[in-house]
Amino acid sequence: MKKVCILGAGSWGTALSIVLCGNGHDVRVWSIDPEEVRMLMDFREHRDKLPGVMIPSSIEFTTDMEYALEEANMVVCAVPSTFVRTTMKSAAPYLKENTIVVDVAKGIEEDTLCTMTEIIKQECPQVKAGILSGPSHAEEVGRGIPTTIVAGAYEKEVAEYIQDTFMNDYFRVYTSPDVIGIELGGSLKNVIALAAGIVDGLGFGDNTKAALMTRGVTEIMRLVVALGGSMETVAGLSGIGDLIVTCTSKHSRNRNAGFLIGQGKSYQEAMDEVKMIVEGVYSAKAALAFAHKMNVSMPIVEAVNQVLFEGVDAREASIKLLLRDRTRESHNLNW
Repeated sequence: MKKVCILGAGSWGTALSIVLCGNGHDVRVWSIDPEEVRMLMDFREHRDKLPGVMIPSSIEFTTDMEYALEEANMVVCAVPSTFVRTTMKSAAPYLKENTIVVDVAKGIEEDTLCTMTEIIKQECPQVKAGILSGPSHAEEVGRGIPTTIVAGAYEKEVAEYIQDTFMNDYFRVYTSPDVIGIELGGSLKNVIALAAGIVDGLGFGDNTKAALMTRGVTEIMRLVVALGGSMETVAGLSGIGDLIVTCTSKHSRNRNAGFLIGQGKSYQEAMDEVKMIVEGVYSAKAALAFAHKMNVSMPIVEAVNQVLFEGVDAREASIKLLLRDRTRESHNLNW
């Protein structure tokens, strides 16, 4: 049995707490919100974000970060990506040397272009950082629906430790050394999912959405490879796998927000209606900045930024994508 602390009591943090508790671990969950903690303790259910999913009585909830982190063998950072830096800065004094910290947030920090594991290492240099990512909606994981995911870390033993801690008969975990590929796949697919939702909101068809998802994979692959990641990772769970579920699922906050934007709402109105943080909105600017920095062509990401932040009409942006100069599908293939 391991002592595991989860920082963040949203839908994903709550679902993972159920997985870990079911695996026999001692689980404490921290939240900055006293009302959220009271709800979880009183009702053993996250009524706002995971209604109907009952939480085992042995899982503790607290607003006391020092207590939550006490003697933890593993820490799971499950706050939204925009709060990872401040949360890890607060946690740093209570984290022991070589504690394994697993990021499950998906995003790129807009100002610094840091990934989440880079932020963790900057704020908590004494820990060993890893990542858990893949097609895994909390609404299904919390109910024990079969799910497959990938654990990434720079050290093999760290990835295997994460794998051993999380894996069970419905939550299968693979390992990978390609941390940058996993992180970029998880972040960029949210931007493509916004575009997929916009396509749905505009009333376009399956042909359009399939094309957008496929070309979205190409854009993700270009940036991943430019930054030293692997094409194989993009073709795996944290790339195509996560892209498929986020672009198509009823549970996807990014796809749902995109749908509302396609119907004419602003990104802020869409986020307010979805009532959850839409990571793709925050990753879109960072993705475009990365593309410019690495001189990588990402026209879909550019179009999403234009719609979100420059007031460009979504239908007009879609037509511009279709009317770009004719080109080959792959520049790696020759006649």
